[in-house]
Amino acid sequence: MSVTVKKIIRGISIISVITAAVVGCSNKSGDRTQETASATPKSTNAASEDLLASIKKSGKIRIGLMGTYAPYNFLNDKHEVDGFDADVAKEVAKRIGVQADFVTGEFSGLIEGLQTNKYDALVSQVTITDDRKKTMDFSMPYIKNSVSVIVKNDNTSVKGIEDFKGKKIGVGLGTNDETYLRNEVLPKVGTFNIVTYNDVITSLTDLNAGRIDATINNVFAIQPLIEKNHFQIKTVGASVKDDFAGIAIRKNNAEFLSALNNALTEMKSDGAFKQIFQKWFKVDPNI
Repeated sequence: MSVTVKKIIRGISIISVITAAVVGCSNKSGDRTQETASATPKSTNAASEDLLASIKKSGKIRIGLMGTYAPYNFLNDKHEVDGFDADVAKEVAKRIGVQADFVTGEFSGLIEGLQTNKYDALVSQVTITDDRKKTMDFSMPYIKNSVSVIVKNDNTSVKGIEDFKGKKIGVGLGTNDETYLRNEVLPKVGTFNIVTYNDVITSLTDLNAGRIDATINNVFAIQPLIEKNHFQIKTVGASVKDDFAGIAIRKNNAEFLSALNNALTEMKSDGAFKQIFQKWFKVDPNI
């Protein structure tokens, strides 16, 4: 074989090796692209999986609540968070395998705190509404609250929401009750002055002192405060609406939401929820 022929054969061999290498690289690159594409759907579930996993890894759920809304949630004589909401949160956390870490704040800031990752969940009588469902997810309801009109014992001019016109009406700032007064009651009955409060005790104190004419709330919430502070106030008329509260969490955390619902379902099935409800309200659960 001549030197020229040998050079030609060697050149062809080199070209073949280079071509094979290029094709191999191309195929490997294609495989990585395909793997990445197939992994993409999994990443959409990462948030839900990661939050629950993160909570279990840390060993605690950061629970946001007011801490000023007895008997739902309040600070007891030992300055510990106590109440119906607190007991529900602790039992739910236990069934998930972690502890409840309570962080208190004014109700008007709880939802913002949830969205900015200050809390993992809110267990503070957060009413389930269609508007709130747009920005957060809720567990199944764990309590029904019947909202009534509350006035001083000697008040005879307010017998229901139809008598609010021209009056001063107190309500919790940022609550579903405030939205209800502004969006539903005002258009029906005419103009009245809405006075907002960051806690229930202050609104009832002002009502008892005659600084406002009425407020709206539910019997479960106000009865302990009435008894403790000897307020001369009463509910009038039929309940104006029924609200359902759930555990609120950030959207797109399906695994965490499922864990919360499973815990609540178990509690209702084995009697733990009934025990908590009777402890605080002296009656069987209303839901």
